[in-house]
Amino acid sequence: MPRIIELSTPGRGFTNITREVDRELSGSGLCHLFLQHTSASLILCENASPDVRIDLETLIQRIAPDGDPAYRHDDEGPDDMAAHFRTLVAGHELTIPVQNGRLLLGTWQGIFLWEHRAQPHRRRVVITQVPESA
Repeated sequence: MPRIIELSTPGRGFTNITREVDRELSGSGLCHLFLQHTSASLILCENASPDVRIDLETLIQRIAPDGDPAYRHDDEGPDDMAAHFRTLVAGHELTIPVQNGRLLLGTWQGIFLWEHRAQPHRRRVVITQVPESA
């Protein structure tokens, strides 16, 4: 049965949600994560050096800057269309193997919710665990 975790973001940037996801798991199989939003992303990323995430934000701002005059959609402000594009580039779902109730992540991997909007938001992540087949 799917479970939903609700998270607050401080605005644009990264929130490590690895522990929150791990707490919802049991057994072995696959964990599927689905973000119910179109202006934030779920990513599997380097979890040791914050410079990686700073550089990711720098790169995405180059390809999807806020307030570009070419954008038509700006209903919620100058970051609106840029946030939607960033979600398409970075993605909104992940599937990760689980063994004995733990995510099988590599040493330097973490799950991050990447907020693309400038203002804080409440975000919902649907966690579905598919058990290992017999």
